[in-house]
This record gives sequence, structure tokens and C-alpha cells, in this order.
Amino acid sequence: MGDHGNLNSSQFRVMTQFCIWTIIESLGSVSSMDYLSLARDLVTFFVVLLFSLCFHEFAHAWVAKLRGDRTAEQMGRLTMNPFAHMDMTGTVILPIMTIFLRASTGANLPMFGWAKPVPVNERNLKRPRQDMFWIALAGPMSNVLLAVLGVVALVYVDQTLKTVTTFSAYVELLQTFIITNLFLAFFNIIPLHPLDGGKVLARFLPADVNDKLESNQHITSMLLLMLLLTGMLQFLAVPVIYTYRALIALVFGVVS
Repeated sequence: MGDHGNLNSSQFRVMTQFCIWTIIESLGSVSSMDYLSLARDLVTFFVVLLFSLCFHEFAHAWVAKLRGDRTAEQMGRLTMNPFAHMDMTGTVILPIMTIFLRASTGANLPMFGWAKPVPVNERNLKRPRQDMFWIALAGPMSNVLLAVLGVVALVYVDQTLKTVTTFSAYVELLQTFIITNLFLAFFNIIPLHPLDGGKVLARFLPADVNDKLESNQHITSMLLLMLLLTGMLQFLAVPVIYTYRALIALVFGVVS
């Protein structure tokens, strides 16, 4: 699932060349004073994104198993081992490019990425349309779950660790964790193939309509790729920030 990792060879080549060119260009714009923060961001953002992507794909595999298909488990994808899920462009090159762009331009760019799609054999499902709906929804909802847990941890840190010298570092890490997972959730739920949202939408569409959409997913893949590379997907910041604030208010309201 999460088939936004399904780029054809030309898309992969364009994406990879653009990312590498961007990283090289960004290196010349990063001053020596910024290299320490760049290294910190590489560790922080990359580790957070990698964990979030692995959990996302694990959720797909786990729900697929619950619904009767053990293909992902048999292929070693029912795991949190990052090497089982990593995609070179979506999990490594693109996130590193984004980090370099943040360091060189100061832009507050969201962390995007993807992992290898989890294989699902619909023939093993008792009710393919309904089961694929839940399998697809499991990915974005897993990121929402991580975001909620991150908010709970953030509230705990705010109320108990304010006097600790590393307080601000904890807060920054948790905020990054929450925002990253919310971005992944909202990005993946966009109702277009090959994203998870396309498969969620398929549950409510006539089969022939969905078949046409799936057969043209190479077009929507290119559209999503262009939106990603041009920064136009930053519109997702609106629901992300709104949800972030709502979760903070909700959790603070519960514990206070």
C-alpha cells in the first residue's frame, strides 16, 4: 500500500536527478555556521520520518493479515525493520533533499517521503472492496495515532520537564514528530491513485470508474510529483496546523 512509491523508470530518473542537483546546489548555500544544525536536522528529521514511514507500512501489512492476506508477512514486510520498507528515492534522497533545502533557504518545508508499497493479494481477501478500504485506511490512521501519542508525550514533557536543561530539545523533537505524522496522514489520504486515499475512495465508486482511475494512475503520479517538487503541496499545512492545535487543546483540556 502507499503505492505513491510506484514511480516508473522515467519518473524515478527525473526525481533522482532533481533531488541530487538540489542537494549539490544547496551545499554551496549552507554557511559553515549552519553545518552543525544541518547535521542535527539530518539525524532528527530523517529518523522521525523513517520511523513514521515504517510504522505506516507495518500498519498496512498488519491489517492485511487481519483481513486474510499474509502476502506482506511472507515477504518480510510485517516488521518495523527500516531496511524492509526503504525506497531509495522516497525514503532517502527526497527527505535529505528537503533537509538541505531547509538549511540553505530557511524555508519551513514539510517532510515528505514514501516507503516501498506493501504487497496485497486481493484474491486472499473475503470481501476485497471492503477489506482493501480498511487496509488502505490503516496507513494514514497509523500516522494519526502516532501524532496523538506525540501530543500526549508533548503535554507530559510540558508539565513535568520544564526545569530540565534539555526541555526545548524534547519539545522540538516531539513537535517535529507530530507535524511529520500529520503531514503523512493528510498527504496519503488525498483521494487520488496511487495514494492510499485513492483506494479508500474506491470503496464508494462503481468498479468500472475505479478501474479507469487506477489505469491512469501514472498521470496522477506525475501530477503529485510535480506538486511535490514545486512546493505546492504546502497547502496541506492548513489542515495539519489546525489538527495539531486541536489535538494540543484537547489533550491539555483532558489532563488539566
